[in-house]
Amino acid sequence: MKHERLVIAGGGPAGLTAAYHATKKGYKPLVMEASGCVGGISRTEEHQGFRFDIGGHRFYTKEPLVNEMWHEVMEDDFIQVPRLSRIYYDGKFLQYPLDPVDTFFKLGPVESFLIFCSMVNAKINQRLKPQKEESNFEEWVTNRFGKRLFNTFFKTYTEKVWGIPCTDISADWAAQRISGLSLKRAVMDAFSKKQDAKSLIRKFEYPRLGPGMMWEKFVSRIEAAGGEVAMNSRVSKIYHKDRHVTMVEQEDGTKIVPEQFISSMPLRTLLQQLSPRPPEAVMKAAAGLKYRDFLVVALFVNQKDVFPDNWIYIHCPEVGVGRVQNFKNWSVEMVPDPDQTCLGMEYFCHENDGLWDTSDEDLIKVATVEAEQIGLLKESDVFGGKVIRQPKAYPVYDESYRENVDIIAEYVRGWDNMQTIGRNGMHRYNNQDHSMMTGILAIENLQANDHNLWGVNTERSYQETLKIREVFKEELAAQ
Repeated sequence: MKHERLVIAGGGPAGLTAAYHATKKGYKPLVMEASGCVGGISRTEEHQGFRFDIGGHRFYTKEPLVNEMWHEVMEDDFIQVPRLSRIYYDGKFLQYPLDPVDTFFKLGPVESFLIFCSMVNAKINQRLKPQKEESNFEEWVTNRFGKRLFNTFFKTYTEKVWGIPCTDISADWAAQRISGLSLKRAVMDAFSKKQDAKSLIRKFEYPRLGPGMMWEKFVSRIEAAGGEVAMNSRVSKIYHKDRHVTMVEQEDGTKIVPEQFISSMPLRTLLQQLSPRPPEAVMKAAAGLKYRDFLVVALFVNQKDVFPDNWIYIHCPEVGVGRVQNFKNWSVEMVPDPDQTCLGMEYFCHENDGLWDTSDEDLIKVATVEAEQIGLLKESDVFGGKVIRQPKAYPVYDESYRENVDIIAEYVRGWDNMQTIGRNGMHRYNNQDHSMMTGILAIENLQANDHNLWGVNTERSYQETLKIREVFKEELAAQ
């Protein structure tokens, strides 16, 4: 039986950030990663010399603490990437962020006018008849952009991503992910260099060998400081008494007694592994948490330049693919041959549904056919591929998620040596910088601070950051 000061479950962005920040406080953390690869959904896969993400991961943040940590760890391995993305809709490729001229000509004057009128009508209705707080995604978007724009650009893609009607998706998701965007601001941004909305930045940083490169460097630094990152170490049982973790057991039977335990594993899984079993109301809330799974079909293409975008959103219902990444346009070092390209055809699904269980060979064929149908390539250009399946990629914001998370959060907050962090550890659709902030603040809490991790989200600058920024900078300067 091992005794550890600090045990962290999960080697994704949140867990590794917590471990790295902990080494600066004198800890030698043990990170238990269930798989054989660090980074979680921010990892980089490699096959036949091609490197590709599990989705695309931009490195852009307004949080100085996170930005400083990125550059401290990556040093000269960050590159600047110009952003270019488009929407594929009705057989046309529209610039995204919005370009008024491009949108007008591709949608046509009639459709553009109708969208504008719909938006104006929504604004007038909001002023004349103020509505109660929106309960679902469709209401939230329609009240701000109008029904016609919602049906054109939001409905199909959103339902493809989540697999449920927009009326069943909580308005919280819209408020968290797109509240910084307005049509007026998008038009203004199209004619200026300034980008205020968080989703509309024109350039971002990126590790030259993909995001997995960053997390591998995190591991090296953690281990150099005396910590340990144990791969293929799945937590199977968490024993506790009086809301205090007494022992953590791995699948191989290894038992560890932690002074402090930080978990980034899926919240539902965490509660299922607690022994004794939590109260029935908490377990019912855990059972109500839902996840959206994800798979990427990487296509290896014998073409030097397939299309200029980093990624393309696919807003048409005729094909199953939701988004297409062009990893060579993130970094030229993601491909082994400059005359070749790697496309990531991304599909959103549920584990063990028909798509998930389709053979790799058939998925590569389907993705190839759809890429040609969209007009991205010819089937004869594809000479190989690789399929990666990612369970529990996205926490689902359905109508009951908030109540369920509130019940669980209240239960977890009462523990004296356990904290939960990260996207799945809090069932929050966080970006990786927000997940990293929860890891940083969790370690700060070990130093008798009282940061509210559940308050970390994309909607505000974290007040906790202001309290520790100067301390963090002093630590960096002293090293």
